Amino acid sequence: MKIRENLDAMIAKHPEIYEAYERYGRAVHEQGGPLDERTRWLIKLAVSASQGLAKAQITHMAKARAAGCTGEEIEHAILLIAPTAGFPRMMEAMERFRETGD
Repeated sequence: MKIRENLDAMIAKHPEIYEAYERYGRAVHEQGGPLDERTRWLIKLAVSASQGLAKAQITHMAKARAAGCTGEEIEHAILLIAPTAGFPRMMEAMERFRETGD
């Protein structure tokens, strides 16, 4: 998988930088506020989809599923980006959603 290969290369070349990034991301995700795990992943999914960050969207969809989100909830999060990010961006995100098995 290309995403994993790229990440592994980054970790191998810059382990301290990646470790700091991971600690920061985990702290924001887990200690940043009262939102539950499923909601946090749906928000991250919607943000990555609205920004057109395809690889991040794919990663966030997988993590949302692992947190217990259903395909229907993931699809709803993607649909919600249309009014703010635009219909074409939402359709791109929906295509990635469908390509991953839903």
